[in-house]
Amino acid sequence: MCIVGYDALLADVYWTRAVQYYGERFGKRGAQFDLLWPLLDITTTLDPKLMAAYRFGAIFLSEPDWGANRPDLAVALVQRGIAANPDEWHLYADLGFLYYWWLQDYPHASAAYLEASKNPKAPSWLKMMAARIEEKGGSLDTSRMIWSEILSSTKDPAVRKRAEEMMKALKAQQDEFNLDALAETYQKRFGRYPSATAELRDAGLLPGIPVDPEGYAYVFEPGGKSRLNPKSPVVIPPPPRTRAPVSK
Repeated sequence: MCIVGYDALLADVYWTRAVQYYGERFGKRGAQFDLLWPLLDITTTLDPKLMAAYRFGAIFLSEPDWGANRPDLAVALVQRGIAANPDEWHLYADLGFLYYWWLQDYPHASAAYLEASKNPKAPSWLKMMAARIEEKGGSLDTSRMIWSEILSSTKDPAVRKRAEEMMKALKAQQDEFNLDALAETYQKRFGRYPSATAELRDAGLLPGIPVDPEGYAYVFEPGGKSRLNPKSPVVIPPPPRTRAPVSK
């Protein structure tokens, strides 16, 4: 496969194929991405310095709803990138994100962010991120901080859009957590759960009617559990779906 002197050129060809392969399936319900890893494997074998293949390839592999739902392969890809490019702090940060967001492996996430922070060119927030994850694990405020940094640092429109969506989802999650706590207080006071947020307002537990980041009022289920308005475009993603590892 390799032609001496043309490895980098061939890597570009395979990377283009990987992007096209992903793009053709992006957004299609039930799409399969079985060839994504082999394409990325060939690409990074031919050119171990091709940063885009590691960084965007990891996104393609890890996303459950618009990707391959294989964070394990994403981790393997980024680790390969780190081995070939040990001075690239971005790759350590990417590894930290994969461990944190998709695998909920907080010790490894903290360690990866801390390793990234040791690079003289790395931003100071990485060390703070490592400490926060070590202290708080998968808290909502830590998740918001990570996605906020992704939003402020990336220029890729698709990644920015994803970060914006996740910031809204995390805000909604926090709102629901707060509303559920207020519903419990209401139940203890009145012997029943509220049927609408207006009842919390009327009871003096809220100053007004809370709305999600898109402006839709939250609703309550019969058991006092708050949720997004069915009309709201905000989507709170479910926990990552896991699959049994396969041979790489």
